[in-house]
Amino acid sequence: MRLVLLGPPGSGKGTQAKFLEKVYGLKHLSTGELLRLAISEKTKLGNAVADIINSGQLVSDDLIIELVSDRIDKLDGKAAFVLDGCPRTKGQAEALEVMLSEKSKNLDLVVQMAVDNDQIVKRISGRINCANCAASYHTEFKKPKIDNVCDFCGGDSFERRADDSEVSVRRRLDVYERETAPLVQFYENKGILQAIDAMAPVGEVSKELGALIANHTS
Repeated sequence: MRLVLLGPPGSGKGTQAKFLEKVYGLKHLSTGELLRLAISEKTKLGNAVADIINSGQLVSDDLIIELVSDRIDKLDGKAAFVLDGCPRTKGQAEALEVMLSEKSKNLDLVVQMAVDNDQIVKRISGRINCANCAASYHTEFKKPKIDNVCDFCGGDSFERRADDSEVSVRRRLDVYERETAPLVQFYENKGILQAIDAMAPVGEVSKELGALIANHTS
């Protein structure tokens, strides 16, 4: 089983990808983590990525696909995987298809994590972390047991990431819709797209993903 999770920031792709890795043995290939890993390994590809990022430029589609290809090559030849964060554009999707074809592989399933943008804004913009131990909380959905006191270290100072502000989140959602919306039609035409309600409780989303996998492997 080789699949892609499509969804905007806050849709739960990372959470569900880790679930699929743990329960179904699908190797979680996160674009962000692959970039960080390549840079830390200081390979030729990693150094090229580091130079681009350090210069403030965006990593090209070609390099992203090369990065994913390199990681797939390091997996067991028959290893199943779930892609999180790639493809993000139609160009990446087309390049990914070519790359997998050259390895005699193909995608079995693409899952669209359908969301409500207003709820996503509330979900992300309410995230805070303890400034001392980095424990994560939410101003509405996951408050400390005692107001303004960290459950783990007792710290009383909390912070919010700059890019978790409502303005920043809405901007990221707009970019996602503009760049990624064409992928929905692309994979619908391939006959491998399925949509699920990513706003449901985490356990229900996991259950629905499991049912989709069961239907495609039976």
